[in-house]
Formats: sequence, structure tokens, C-alpha cells
Amino acid sequence: MTDRPNMDAGDGFSIHKDDVHMDFIRASGPGGQNVNKVSTAVQLRFDLQHNRTLTEAHKKRLATLAGSRLTNAGEVVLTADRFRTQERNREDALERLFDLIRRAGYVPKKRKPTRPTLASKRRRLEGKKQRSSTKKMRSRKTIEY
Repeated sequence: MTDRPNMDAGDGFSIHKDDVHMDFIRASGPGGQNVNKVSTAVQLRFDLQHNRTLTEAHKKRLATLAGSRLTNAGEVVLTADRFRTQERNREDALERLFDLIRRAGYVPKKRKPTRPTLASKRRRLEGKKQRSSTKKMRSRKTIEY
């Protein structure tokens, strides 16, 4: 990583570099004999619980977005093994973390409950009456003697 104390996650968010820990593990998949010798996959751990740069509301939304990737210790664990080099996997893992942080930064609007207007209620009932009469016309009339 870089020597900067904070890493810019975009959209005005930054995280302290000490909150991110990366381990290199062996990747599965193609790679021939090299796959058994070189640890190219990255397991990124982001300490969400002890993070000081994000607000509590932001942490809560991030925890929800992380889902099963959040451990009981409050760490977000991401594994990147799409590429065959450590550097590309490191970049991929960081970009996925930053994307998660940016998505958690979006605050959804509160829904304001509204009531249907009188005109919309009337239109609905008119439509129901029209449908009912259409179905009545289809029925067979019984002849009484």
C-alpha cells in the first residue's frame, strides 16, 4: 500500500490504511503448476467496528451491504482471485471495498406515505364496475318457463 495515512474511497469518503489488512493466499482455478507455488489471491480484511473515519449510520449501512462477508468480530472480508498477479488482485480487492463504501454512502430517501385522491378512487371503482358488467354480459342467460 501507499505511505499515505488515509486512502481515498471516492465521493468524499476515506479510510485509514491501518483499518485494511491484506493476506495473500493460494488461488484456485487455472494457472498450471504455478498455482501450487505462488500465492496470488488476496484476502482483504477491513476493520469496520474500530474504524474512526466513517459515521455510525454509514457503518450500519455498510454492514447491511456486506451481509455474509461481515464477521462476528466486525471485519468485512473480501477475497479477490480473478487475476493471476498479486498486484491486480490487490487493486481489485481495494476497488470492491471502495465500491461497497460508496454504495453505503448513499442515503435512501424516506418514503412519505400518501393517500389516494378522491378522483383516483372514483376511477378505480368505475373500472371495477365496467369490468363487472363485461363479465355479466358474457354469462349465459337462463330461460325460465
